[in-house]
Amino acid sequence: MSLEGLNRLKVWVKAKEFAVAIYKKVLPLLPSEEKWNLNQQLRRSALSVPANIAEGYGRFYYQDNVRFCYNARGSLEEVLSHLTVAYELNYISEGLYRELMNDGDEVDRMLNGYIAYLKKSKQGTNEPGANYHPDADAPSKTPEPDEDLAKPEDPVL
Repeated sequence: MSLEGLNRLKVWVKAKEFAVAIYKKVLPLLPSEEKWNLNQQLRRSALSVPANIAEGYGRFYYQDNVRFCYNARGSLEEVLSHLTVAYELNYISEGLYRELMNDGDEVDRMLNGYIAYLKKSKQGTNEPGANYHPDADAPSKTPEPDEDLAKPEDPVL
Protein backbone atom coordinates (compact mmCIF):
# COMPACT_ATOMS: atom_id res chain seq x y z
CA MET A 1 0.00 0.00 0.00
CA SER A 2 1.08 3.54 -0.55
CA LEU A 3 0.04 7.10 0.02
CA GLU A 4 -0.76 7.23 -3.67
CA GLY A 5 -3.43 4.55 -3.16
CA LEU A 6 -4.91 6.40 -0.20
CA ASN A 7 -5.03 9.64 -2.17
CA ARG A 8 -7.31 7.88 -4.67
CA LEU A 9 -9.69 6.98 -1.83
CA LYS A 10 -11.94 10.06 -1.70
CA VAL A 11 -13.33 9.32 1.76
CA TRP A 12 -9.81 9.24 3.22
CA VAL A 13 -8.90 12.51 1.47
CA LYS A 14 -12.04 14.21 2.82
CA ALA A 15 -11.49 12.81 6.34
CA LYS A 16 -7.87 14.00 6.29
CA GLU A 17 -8.95 17.47 5.15
CA PHE A 18 -11.52 17.50 7.96
CA ALA A 19 -8.82 16.66 10.53
CA VAL A 20 -6.54 19.37 9.15
CA ALA A 21 -9.41 21.89 9.38
CA ILE A 22 -9.94 20.96 13.04
CA TYR A 23 -6.24 21.54 13.70
CA LYS A 24 -6.05 24.83 11.82
CA LYS A 25 -9.44 26.38 12.56
CA VAL A 26 -10.53 25.09 15.98
CA LEU A 27 -7.54 24.19 18.13
CA PRO A 28 -6.02 27.71 18.02
CA LEU A 29 -9.32 29.13 19.29
CA LEU A 30 -9.50 26.96 22.40
CA PRO A 31 -8.44 28.61 25.66
CA SER A 32 -5.26 27.47 27.39
CA GLU A 33 -7.23 25.81 30.21
CA GLU A 34 -8.55 23.35 27.59
CA LYS A 35 -5.01 22.29 26.58
CA TRP A 36 -5.27 18.91 28.31
CA ASN A 37 -9.01 18.41 27.95
CA LEU A 38 -11.06 19.40 24.93
CA ASN A 39 -7.99 20.22 22.87
CA GLN A 40 -6.47 16.77 23.30
CA GLN A 41 -9.80 15.00 22.78
CA LEU A 42 -10.39 16.89 19.53
CA ARG A 43 -6.85 16.15 18.33
CA ARG A 44 -7.11 12.44 18.98
CA SER A 45 -10.60 11.91 17.61
CA ALA A 46 -10.00 14.07 14.52
CA LEU A 47 -6.81 12.18 13.65
CA SER A 48 -8.48 8.85 14.35
CA VAL A 49 -10.97 9.25 11.49
CA PRO A 50 -8.50 9.20 8.55
CA ALA A 51 -6.12 6.92 10.46
CA ASN A 52 -8.78 4.20 10.85
CA ILE A 53 -9.82 4.53 7.21
CA ALA A 54 -6.16 4.14 6.22
CA GLU A 55 -5.64 1.14 8.48
CA GLY A 56 -8.73 -0.57 7.10
CA TYR A 57 -7.60 0.20 3.56
CA GLY A 58 -4.36 -1.62 4.31
CA ARG A 59 -6.22 -4.82 5.21
CA PHE A 60 -6.91 -7.44 2.56
CA TYR A 61 -10.16 -8.80 3.94
CA TYR A 62 -13.25 -6.62 3.60
CA GLN A 63 -14.56 -7.42 7.08
CA ASP A 64 -11.38 -6.00 8.62
CA ASN A 65 -11.73 -2.92 6.44
CA VAL A 66 -15.38 -2.50 7.44
CA ARG A 67 -14.50 -2.85 11.14
CA PHE A 68 -11.93 -0.04 10.88
CA CYS A 69 -14.47 2.09 9.00
CA TYR A 70 -16.89 1.57 11.88
CA ASN A 71 -14.14 2.79 14.22
CA ALA A 72 -13.60 5.82 11.97
CA ARG A 73 -17.33 6.56 12.04
CA GLY A 74 -17.33 6.37 15.84
CA SER A 75 -14.38 8.76 16.01
CA LEU A 76 -16.17 11.12 13.63
CA GLU A 77 -19.19 11.19 15.92
CA GLU A 78 -16.82 11.94 18.80
CA VAL A 79 -15.37 14.91 16.87
CA LEU A 80 -18.87 16.23 16.15
CA SER A 81 -19.73 15.92 19.84
CA HIS A 82 -16.59 17.83 20.86
CA LEU A 83 -17.35 20.53 18.28
CA THR A 84 -20.83 20.91 19.72
CA VAL A 85 -19.38 21.39 23.20
CA ALA A 86 -16.84 23.90 21.87
CA TYR A 87 -19.64 25.82 20.19
CA GLU A 88 -21.89 25.77 23.26
CA LEU A 89 -19.00 27.04 25.38
CA ASN A 90 -18.57 29.90 22.84
CA TYR A 91 -15.06 28.78 21.90
CA ILE A 92 -15.99 28.72 18.19
CA SER A 93 -18.37 30.85 16.15
CA GLU A 94 -21.69 29.63 14.81
CA GLY A 95 -20.40 29.99 11.24
CA LEU A 96 -17.36 27.81 11.91
CA TYR A 97 -19.49 25.32 13.82
CA ARG A 98 -21.97 24.97 10.95
CA GLU A 99 -19.17 24.71 8.38
CA LEU A 100 -17.43 21.91 10.27
CA MET A 101 -20.68 20.08 11.07
CA ASN A 102 -21.53 20.14 7.34
CA ASP A 103 -18.05 18.83 6.51
CA GLY A 104 -18.45 16.13 9.15
CA ASP A 105 -21.83 15.14 7.72
CA GLU A 106 -20.22 14.84 4.29
CA VAL A 107 -17.47 12.59 5.66
CA ASP A 108 -20.18 10.51 7.37
CA ARG A 109 -22.13 10.08 4.10
CA MET A 110 -18.98 9.15 2.22
CA LEU A 111 -17.94 6.72 4.93
CA ASN A 112 -21.34 5.04 4.95
CA GLY A 113 -21.16 4.75 1.16
CA TYR A 114 -17.69 3.23 1.38
CA ILE A 115 -18.86 0.73 4.01
CA ALA A 116 -21.80 -0.27 1.79
CA TYR A 117 -19.42 -0.68 -1.17
CA LEU A 118 -17.05 -2.86 0.86
CA LYS A 119 -19.88 -5.07 2.10
CA LYS A 120 -21.28 -5.48 -1.39
CA SER A 121 -17.96 -6.14 -3.13
CA LYS A 122 -16.60 -8.39 -0.35
CA GLN A 123 -13.02 -7.70 -1.35
CA GLY A 124 -10.57 -10.27 -0.05
CA THR A 125 -13.17 -13.04 0.34
CA ASN A 126 -10.97 -15.40 -1.68
CA GLU A 127 -7.73 -14.47 0.06
CA PRO A 128 -5.89 -17.39 1.68
CA GLY A 129 -7.14 -17.83 5.22
CA ALA A 130 -10.19 -15.58 4.74
CA ASN A 131 -12.52 -18.36 5.88
CA TYR A 132 -10.24 -19.64 8.65
CA HIS A 133 -11.63 -19.13 12.12
CA PRO A 134 -9.01 -20.10 14.73
CA ASP A 135 -11.59 -20.57 17.49
CA ALA A 136 -13.46 -23.21 15.47
CA ASP A 137 -10.75 -25.83 16.08
CA ALA A 138 -9.87 -24.73 19.59
CA PRO A 139 -10.95 -26.88 22.53
CA SER A 140 -13.74 -25.63 24.71
CA LYS A 141 -12.64 -22.84 27.02
CA THR A 142 -15.14 -23.86 29.68
CA PRO A 143 -13.26 -25.92 32.27
CA GLU A 144 -14.76 -29.18 33.44
CA PRO A 145 -15.79 -29.05 37.09
CA ASP A 146 -13.40 -30.75 39.47
CA GLU A 147 -15.04 -33.76 41.14
CA ASP A 148 -13.84 -32.73 44.60
CA LEU A 149 -15.26 -29.23 44.15
CA ALA A 150 -18.56 -30.53 42.85
CA LYS A 151 -19.38 -32.49 46.04
CA PRO A 152 -21.30 -30.62 48.71
CA GLU A 153 -19.27 -29.93 51.82
CA ASP A 154 -20.23 -31.14 55.29
CA PRO A 155 -22.19 -28.45 57.04
CA VAL A 156 -20.30 -26.61 59.72
CA LEU A 157 -22.15 -26.45 63.05
